[in-house]
Amino acid sequence: MAFPGTTAQRPQLDVVYEAEVDWVVQTLRRLGVPERDQDDLAHDLFVVVHRRLADYDPTRPIRPWLFGIAFRLVSDHRRRVRHHREQSVAVSDEAADPRSTIDAQAHARHALGLVARALDQLDYERRAVFVMHELDGFSIPEIAKVIDAPLNTLYSHLRRARQQFRAAVEALGIEPEADHG
Repeated sequence: MAFPGTTAQRPQLDVVYEAEVDWVVQTLRRLGVPERDQDDLAHDLFVVVHRRLADYDPTRPIRPWLFGIAFRLVSDHRRRVRHHREQSVAVSDEAADPRSTIDAQAHARHALGLVARALDQLDYERRAVFVMHELDGFSIPEIAKVIDAPLNTLYSHLRRARQQFRAAVEALGIEPEADHG
């Protein structure tokens, strides 16, 4: 997301926070951060944003920059906290459409929980590439800039992540959608 009027000046921290805090928490969840740690890591992320906002190029989209910060914070967090992998049952607020029926909401929550469980089967680097590419729509060259990794390594991570995700989905008994392409 580019911020209006940011070609000449950087956005203020409060503007970035308001526009991106929900996306940041969702990204942390997708990267496997347990719910109990998401608020703390989101806070830490915005502390880093505050310190490094002068380094941000306002002519570029901010989400890849934020993802890079999140990626490094989560990597550090995983090294510091030696905890067992938890099965996340992430439920996005986006799934709860008030116009939907209760059955549709329950189905959406269940589906999101299954996706989160399948994501839990991916190792961290592959998961990060998979989330950025498949869920957030970033290109591999954009991811390479964020993660500071060689393109071929990232293409390999993405290929293997897709294989692991597909296997996890099958193991969970989820019917994959037909390939339309």
